Amino acid sequence: MHHFPTDISSINSRIQAIDPVKYAATRNYKDGAVTRLSPYISRGVISTRQVFEHIKTLKLPWYKVEKLVQELAWRDYWQQVWLAKGEGIEQDLKNQQAPIASQQIPLAVINAETGIHEVDEAIKQLYETGYMHNHMRMYIASICCNIANSHWLQPAKWLYGHLLDGDLASNHLSWQWVAGAFSSKKYYANQWNINTYFKSDQQDTFLDVSYEEFPDLAIPEILRETQAFDLETVLPMAAPLSVDPKKKTLVYTYYNLDPFWHSGEEVQRILLLEPTFFQKNPISQQCLKFALDLAKNIAGVQLFVGEFSELANQINTEAIHFKEHPTSAHFRGTVEARDWISGVKGYYPSFFAFWKKCKKEINYE
Repeated sequence: MHHFPTDISSINSRIQAIDPVKYAATRNYKDGAVTRLSPYISRGVISTRQVFEHIKTLKLPWYKVEKLVQELAWRDYWQQVWLAKGEGIEQDLKNQQAPIASQQIPLAVINAETGIHEVDEAIKQLYETGYMHNHMRMYIASICCNIANSHWLQPAKWLYGHLLDGDLASNHLSWQWVAGAFSSKKYYANQWNINTYFKSDQQDTFLDVSYEEFPDLAIPEILRETQAFDLETVLPMAAPLSVDPKKKTLVYTYYNLDPFWHSGEEVQRILLLEPTFFQKNPISQQCLKFALDLAKNIAGVQLFVGEFSELANQINTEAIHFKEHPTSAHFRGTVEARDWISGVKGYYPSFFAFWKKCKKEINYE
C-alpha cells in the first residue's frame, strides 16, 4: 500500500517523480500527490536542499512551486526550533495546553477503535506500513489533545515511535501546534472535513458537530479510557568493531544515514545506535529495520550499539567526524554542517517570520 524502498535508485526516482503543481492542488487529500520523501529526509539520506535543487531544475514559475518549497521550509524551521530549544521541545513552548484531563493516550486511538472509519483505518495502516498521511496526523492529534484533552506529549511519542519518517522536531512541534501549545489557537477538524478530504460519507460520530460546538464539547465516552505510552526498542546485537583508533572515522546515527557523505574517501564508517536515546524515544522494530536497511547503502559501515562515550574509548575523538544535529550535540570530534534550503538560522517564534527571510534569500528565479 505505502511502500518505502531503501535502495538509492528507487529513492532517486521518487525525487524525479515530484510534481509540484499536482502536489499543491491535492496534498491535503487522502490520495493526493504527496512526494513520499519524508522518511528519507528524516533519516538524513537526502536533504531538503537536495529536493529544492531538483525542483529548481524543473524551471517552473515560483507560484507553481511555492507550496512544495514552503513545506520543505517547514521541515527546516522545525529543525531550527529543535536546535534552539533542545529537549525543551518536550514542553509546552508558548502556551500551556488547557484543559488537560489526562497525560496518557486514549485507548480507542491506540486500538484503532474510535469509530471514525477513516481514522481507524489510518491507525491500522500506520502499524502495518509506518506511514500516515500528514492531514490525518493533524486529525488524530486534534482528537487526542482537543477532544479527549490528553496532554500532547505521550500521544506524540506514540505516533513518532511508529512513523518511518519519525522526526522529533516535525512530530512534537506539530502536535504542540495542534494542541495550542505552539500556536495561537487549537486546531479542530470535524467529520465533514474528514469526509471531504478522505472521500468518506460517515455521519453521527463524535466529530459530527459544527465548529462552534468544539470548545465546549464534553469528552466523548469512547475516548475516556486512557493508557500510558509503552514501547520498547530492541536494538540489534553488534559484532565487535574492527577499527584503527587514529583513522578518520565518520559516525552515522538514526538521523544521519547519508550514503554520499565523504563519498569515495578511505575512512572508517560507523553507525552508532545509543541505547539511552532509544529508551527515551522508542521506535518500533519496523522503523529500526527501515533505518538498518537504509544503512546498507553506506559502503563498509560497521554497527556499534552503545553510548558515544563508549565509542570514544575505542577511537580518538580527534579522528571522529559527525554531522551537526540535536541528537548528536553531546558527541566530541569534528562537527560538519548539514544542508539546508537557506542560510536562515536561529529561533523564530513563528514559521512565517522564518519563511519571509527564507524567501528573500533563496531568490528562486
